[in-house]
Amino acid sequence: MNTESIPLAAVIGSPIAHSLSPRVHGYWLKKYDLRGHYIPIELSQDNLAYGIEALIRLGFKGANVTIPYKEAVVGLADVITDRAALIGAANTLTFRKDGRIQADNTDGYGFIANIKQHVPAWSASTGPAMVIGAGGASRAILSSLLSERVPEIYLVNRTRSRAEMLAEHFGARIKVVDWTKAGAAMAEVDMLVNTTSLGMTGQPPLNLPLAKLRKGTLVTDIVYTPLRTPLLVEAGKMGCQTVDGLGMLLHQAVPGFENWFGIRPEVDEDLRQEVLNA
Repeated sequence: MNTESIPLAAVIGSPIAHSLSPRVHGYWLKKYDLRGHYIPIELSQDNLAYGIEALIRLGFKGANVTIPYKEAVVGLADVITDRAALIGAANTLTFRKDGRIQADNTDGYGFIANIKQHVPAWSASTGPAMVIGAGGASRAILSSLLSERVPEIYLVNRTRSRAEMLAEHFGARIKVVDWTKAGAAMAEVDMLVNTTSLGMTGQPPLNLPLAKLRKGTLVTDIVYTPLRTPLLVEAGKMGCQTVDGLGMLLHQAVPGFENWFGIRPEVDEDLRQEVLNA
């Protein structure tokens, strides 16, 4: 009789039914013929700490964290990685053998890995980047671009004060640009990143003038519904390099899967199709 325990992991949030993470991890478990399960679990705010403790007691290896708990779980962790501390949020929990909870943020890693997979020659150090938005995703991407030695980031947000708070947090390489001046500033950047939900199916359009974008500028959108957002379509027509946001979702899942199930999985076209067909 095989008495080896079956590895378990989860994704927690509220709501959770929309999450594509079970599809991603389920694909890898099947591909690598692993004994294990990845389960979506909806937790209320009142039950968050209790629910995480219950997962540990039940023998789970860890959990992904989605909205609205990415910030809250940092306060419940015993060990916080440098990038999670800098961002102030975590999306990956590992329940360590010593009983401690480790919180990490792999969103920035997923963002950079997605860019490098589709544009292998890309380097953040070649010139300034423009980041649109000042929410949680923006924090992760700012952190990752700074780690990749971007010389300067133009940060654009409808509410300027939120952008200024991030600039103060992340330092002198962040330059806040007014929303009304973003179109003109695009002429100076080598990379444009939309971290907002603008342009997503069911959301208002981004509505920023792109005429000043230079041919060859790398344009990416963390939105992946639709896969080709209006921003990417228009930028592509202008001769820009474009990268969709689905790969960020797929790559950010890699470190957690490796921690919990013992194999570092590959992000390939078959996985993309599996998720797109969900």
